[in-house]
Amino acid sequence: MTSSDPRADHAAFTRALIEDHRAHGGRITFGPFKDRPVLLLHTVGARSGEPRIAPLVYSRDGDRLVVMASRGGAPSNPAWFANVVANPVVRVEAGGETFTARAVVAEGAERDRLWAQHVAQHPGFADYERKTSRVIPAVTLERID
Repeated sequence: MTSSDPRADHAAFTRALIEDHRAHGGRITFGPFKDRPVLLLHTVGARSGEPRIAPLVYSRDGDRLVVMASRGGAPSNPAWFANVVANPVVRVEAGGETFTARAVVAEGAERDRLWAQHVAQHPGFADYERKTSRVIPAVTLERID
């Protein structure tokens, strides 16, 4: 990747978010994630088997954390989604703590309820839904340790 490659810019931005998240106890201090609840989702690559970390805006549903595989409204799901489907036991950094969780893809009415709840807390996600023809998956993260 070259510096003009958008993947390089995305990778640098992701690294900066991870560093900022860790430096400020789970709070992001810059850019579009500033002052929003962000977790770091540690997955294992579905094809590569390599460790991956994705910073994601989340909402809460009782004791569960909820993330959306929105990818900003892109036509395909983000890589982390394939990772949690293939390897649902993940690590989560959120609110200054790190724990093991099970990622569960919500279906049907449960997915719709979680989506509506998430959009109510993070209205920008409604734009992502308008940008894509796919149903954006909702994933719950249930602590198991």
